[in-house]
Amino acid sequence: MSKQKFQRRGYRGRVEEPYKVNSKIHASQVRVVGDNVKVDVYPIEQALKMAREQNLDLVEISPKADPPVCKIIDYSKFKYEQKKKQKEIKAKAQKTVVKEIRFGPNTEEHDFNFKLNHAQKFLKEGAKVKAYVHFVGRTIVFKERGEILLLRFAQALEDYGKVEQMPKLEGKRMTMFIAAKAGKK
Repeated sequence: MSKQKFQRRGYRGRVEEPYKVNSKIHASQVRVVGDNVKVDVYPIEQALKMAREQNLDLVEISPKADPPVCKIIDYSKFKYEQKKKQKEIKAKAQKTVVKEIRFGPNTEEHDFNFKLNHAQKFLKEGAKVKAYVHFVGRTIVFKERGEILLLRFAQALEDYGKVEQMPKLEGKRMTMFIAAKAGKK
């Protein structure tokens, strides 16, 4: 099959294996580990023979070691377990949720308390809270009012979370981040 046809049909070549297996190992001597094996340095031919006798594969685990470390295992089972470990690590990785709460520079007490209750709920659930004051039109002259409002908000939430970023003005928004306290989830 010509190279053009090969590419047109969607073949992109083989996937590169992350480990060298059996005859792909080029070192003259290797340190062999595994079940039912005396851990020691062997010539590559002897290590391959030991693997064949057990109907298993010789897999290069640590190529940078001197001599390279190889393990006698079932390679397909090993690959499956590696994928499984990667999935577990990915599943355990914590995903951070950021909830936004918007204020105006002239937010009244009732609205403030209403938004405060929502923020407390978010922090109890373990989410981060991004509180910001949005200045519309000429309200930008009330920057101090916005900062006072956000600091009061942070003070009211200090039992539930800690301030990650103090109020900071960016364009027409003054933003502050509050992260949940570790034991409050």
